[in-house]
Amino acid sequence: MIEIKNLYKRYHNHHGSDWVLRDINLTIPSGVSVGLIGANGAGKSTLLRLIAGMDTPERGEVIRHSRVSWPIGLSGGMQGSMTGRQNVKFVARAQGRGTDVAKIVDFVEDFAEIGKAFDEPVKTYSSGMRSRLSFGLSFAFDFDVYISDEATAVGDRAFKVKAQELFQRRTGQASLIMVSHSEGILRELCQAGIYIRQGEAIWYEDINDAMLDYHVDSDKQSLMPAVAQRASFADLDPMTLTVEKMGELKRSVQQKQNMVQGLWQVILQAKEDGWSQENVEVINQLYRHSKLELDELKSILAKTPQEQRKITKKNLKKVRKALEAIDHSQKLIVLEKTPLNKGAESIFNKAMLMMQEKKLHIELELDMKENK
Repeated sequence: MIEIKNLYKRYHNHHGSDWVLRDINLTIPSGVSVGLIGANGAGKSTLLRLIAGMDTPERGEVIRHSRVSWPIGLSGGMQGSMTGRQNVKFVARAQGRGTDVAKIVDFVEDFAEIGKAFDEPVKTYSSGMRSRLSFGLSFAFDFDVYISDEATAVGDRAFKVKAQELFQRRTGQASLIMVSHSEGILRELCQAGIYIRQGEAIWYEDINDAMLDYHVDSDKQSLMPAVAQRASFADLDPMTLTVEKMGELKRSVQQKQNMVQGLWQVILQAKEDGWSQENVEVINQLYRHSKLELDELKSILAKTPQEQRKITKKNLKKVRKALEAIDHSQKLIVLEKTPLNKGAESIFNKAMLMMQEKKLHIELELDMKENK
């Protein structure tokens, strides 16, 4: 498990020092592979380095309850004047694996596929060769959590396939926290998602939900000009809608809701039937566009006096149920029919006063809305 508490990070330069990440609070469970999602420059790689311990937060902390790898494919720690073989031996000993040096060297040499260059100084390597060596070295050790920043993009097509297969094998034994611009790889290797947006990090149990919200937000930017040109309810004042317009708005919400749900079922079925990602994306684009329109309509509807009164009444109903539950609990305590002793009465009395105050506040709010 990895805990991120009250984390802030920014970089000071001549352009200023805006927060890249601010007030991040997350718990990444053990055994769950996570994909980091967000626009370019959102802070994905920054968060990844902080989790790996390659960088330090300005405020807050990252608490690791498991062994976390360095970023896979990171070649910055290589000593240029030493050969690839010597670098691998050094890292193996530094990791406390002195008795397994030969085994680790054989694994990295076989996996990196750089031939005789393995015994040449690393400073003579191309960037691709350095990445191959580092990739193999990263997976030569057993970590609980592997960190990856576009690691599967290393090398030619054959090497990418080989790297992806190794990822899949390792994620069956350990978990993975990764950044990748390939949504296919994220879906294949990750269960959960973290969407980084405007310095904030939002946790999703399902990577697909994280991707969906990211696409919806991205599409808002490109669709907004077209949306603004349409004749829509957005030009109406929710506080002064006529009964006729209100009915029309509700029907539009229902129709759009049905369309969004229907398109989502089509997408799920298309994926199940093995459609190509390109074909699924065509339907996905219309789905995201329709969902954006639905969100706009719902936002307008929620601001109307009728809907506000309905929401307030629902809240009042919830409070009344809470009061009934407290009253019933107090009676059970008096009759000694609960595991609680009579000393708990004071706590429930306090709860009763709290909910009565809440009820009074909501009733006053409802009176004000009814009399408008």
